[in-house]
Amino acid sequence: MSSRPRVFIVGSYGQVGRELQRAFDGRATLVAHDRDTMDIVSPDQVRARVREAAPDVIINAAAYTAVDRAESEPELARAINAHAPALLAEEALRTDALFIHYSTDYVFNGAKSGPWVEDDPTGPLSVYGETKLAGEEAVRAVGGRYLIFRTSWVFGPHGQNFVFTMLRLGRERDTLNIVDDQIGAPTSSIELADATSAISLGLLEGRFGNVADSFGVYHMTCSGAVSWCGFARAIFSRAPQLLGGKTPTVNAISTAQYPTPARRPLNSVLSNEKLAARFGVRLAPWETALDTVLAAVSATQVSA
Repeated sequence: MSSRPRVFIVGSYGQVGRELQRAFDGRATLVAHDRDTMDIVSPDQVRARVREAAPDVIINAAAYTAVDRAESEPELARAINAHAPALLAEEALRTDALFIHYSTDYVFNGAKSGPWVEDDPTGPLSVYGETKLAGEEAVRAVGGRYLIFRTSWVFGPHGQNFVFTMLRLGRERDTLNIVDDQIGAPTSSIELADATSAISLGLLEGRFGNVADSFGVYHMTCSGAVSWCGFARAIFSRAPQLLGGKTPTVNAISTAQYPTPARRPLNSVLSNEKLAARFGVRLAPWETALDTVLAAVSATQVSA
């Protein structure tokens, strides 16, 4: 494209939304909305904001992600995770814009022994997973130029996530009990945003060959795998300066020992081979991504 593309970001204050703004800065004309400027469950507001912007790319980084609370708020979760993506996909189709939507490892039941591929049968265990799957299905039903990126265990230097929770608990407690039989790939918002920017701009610029072959569902996670317990230990070992000199003891426990309202898949590891084969994109190992995020958090705390 000769001029900068117009990129419309939904969920701009979230951890992925904030990194998307950074990743596209200087490379696109950004129109960013969050709940204070656009109610994602209001069809009239969504249509009005999108049509005002006339974007080349619509990226939906908004989601209802309170996994346990979704069990008691299924209608709200469905409105945000399923109905809103459908509406955005319809607006993208209306003007032939590229639509990008993020989904989750929780669309699977976790029973597979190896990494999940895009065509594996889904079977969500929770309301959150069900509503995210419904969002995928709604986007596919609308059709058009869409990319659905399934990711997992998202963390970053902004927002609420496992890293900040562990840093807080690590400062408050001497011992923590963390689940060790749920396995996944922690994925940073920085890596997600950079990959999304590279792929979307590359598609607009015609750098990926036959564009019609590009659309569909892809897995997009950092490489490697770890349990929540292993992830917590990695956070603590890499960030002593953020723990006030403490080194909490982390005890491994089973999922059965830590009951929650929503069931989680035991194996959340996603295969990224389709993404790499089609776009030549591979995200960093989760350990490298964690180092980058912890460095950013440290820099922010020093400057503050």
